[in-house]
Amino acid sequence: MRRIDCHMHVRGAGVDWSWDHNDRIIEAADALGIDQLVVSIPVMRGMPDYATVRRCNDAVIESMQQYPGRILGYCYVVPGQKESQDEISRCLDAGMIGIKLYNQYKIWDPAVHPVLERAIAEAVPVLEHAGRPTTREFREEQPNISDASDFVRAATLYPECMLIEGHIGGGGDWEWSIKQLREAPSVYLDTSGSIIDDGMVEMCVRELGADRLLFATDMTMEGGVGKILGAELTRAQREKIFWKNFQGILDRRAGATS
Repeated sequence: MRRIDCHMHVRGAGVDWSWDHNDRIIEAADALGIDQLVVSIPVMRGMPDYATVRRCNDAVIESMQQYPGRILGYCYVVPGQKESQDEISRCLDAGMIGIKLYNQYKIWDPAVHPVLERAIAEAVPVLEHAGRPTTREFREEQPNISDASDFVRAATLYPECMLIEGHIGGGGDWEWSIKQLREAPSVYLDTSGSIIDDGMVEMCVRELGADRLLFATDMTMEGGVGKILGAELTRAQREKIFWKNFQGILDRRAGATS
């Protein structure tokens, strides 16, 4: 069965997001039957300057060129920067397939609106780092992290935007997050993260439907594949999650630009 990992990272630009060499990611993907990986290099903390953002995207473009067809790229931007629109153009022209946002702004913040509007115009998805903090330390570390209610708010403003809430297994209250997303049928949820609690994937399917789930690993590659293979799913549901849903997202851009 084909597999597209819609949320992964590579090394580069001095940001050690991933393993010690990008070749190892491809080796792991080969071993795990992952056909394509969609990657980014966001900056985790603070408000990076545009030069840093550009270096991150350059490293992703380099990885796309090094592994053509295997690695696809998200354009990382900081919405409040005046250069973000030009950076989106540059990255899409280089073959990237979507936009990546981290925790610099809530997904509904007015600063993000031009990015969401651009994503709609270009028919590309927007993947944003997300989580529902359950500790004071988590909240203080990432005060602007978007949770599922923030995605609901953004989807109400821009229901035609292909929003992806990152890593349901990335930490925090995942059950709360799933329940909140029932209010935003246009939002996709990716399955990545190091948390592999029993029943998590099944609850996603039960509450949201298999059509809204996207297979992803976010560097937890074995666990990311295992949680889909180990879940009680039909073959048709597993196929949608592993690749068909994200291929449908890719096809929307292809159809818009043909």
